[in-house]
Amino acid sequence: MKVVLFCGGLGTRLREHSGTIPKPLVPIGDRPIMWHMMKYYAHYGHTDFILCLGYKGDMIKDYFLNYRPYTGAEIVHKNKGEIVIPTSSDVDDWNITFVNTGLHSNIGQRLLRVKHLLEGEGTFLCNYSDQLTDVNLDTYLGKFAKRDAIAAMLGVRPAQSFHSVVINDDGVVDCIEPSSKTDFWINGGFIVLRNEIFNYIEEGDELVEEPFQRLIAEKKLWSYKYDGFWAAMDTFKDKIAFDRMDGKGNRPWQVWDN
Repeated sequence: MKVVLFCGGLGTRLREHSGTIPKPLVPIGDRPIMWHMMKYYAHYGHTDFILCLGYKGDMIKDYFLNYRPYTGAEIVHKNKGEIVIPTSSDVDDWNITFVNTGLHSNIGQRLLRVKHLLEGEGTFLCNYSDQLTDVNLDTYLGKFAKRDAIAAMLGVRPAQSFHSVVINDDGVVDCIEPSSKTDFWINGGFIVLRNEIFNYIEEGDELVEEPFQRLIAEKKLWSYKYDGFWAAMDTFKDKIAFDRMDGKGNRPWQVWDN
């Protein structure tokens, strides 16, 4: 399946990094977060990527067009003045199409801009470029294939730092508990779409607003509930959390190693 990645946003909540580089290139360890995501999809055999570019899109192009295969290599050998580095690239089997979809376009409009590249694709994948998970993609897609749905998204729990509060009509708090213990789910991306989705998107629409509302009305939107690892790099705090996990060797999203 083709994989459409939305990587053109301004990343305003991560200004500590996105002021100089686009958020998809913010690193976890020695690789950008979008590399980790693409490696995840490639692990399941999906290596045909369409990158919807916008803000600082040329930097994303440059990263892949001038990709250094030895980046992150555990061994770089220097022998009698000669430096020996790995020459095989871990992205050689990836097909990447770069599309400028506008600086201020929303997700729905970015998807419309690449519609012509998805002709003949009965089902395709798409995602925001700042999220990682260890969900078994084959299992997820297998369940979706059995559904009479046009779109699906990963349903995940919100961050542990949030608390759900139940308040009665008088303003008295009846209950407060971590949101992870409630029956509250959020859109975790890792979206699966059938090509019929384009019948539900109009010019100017945001994907998860008007089109998804139309699907809900027809009971054509499905969510795969997942309690395992999922995290997004939305703020600088999230970036630090990823760095700490990486520093401890705790990388559940690296399904290709696990």
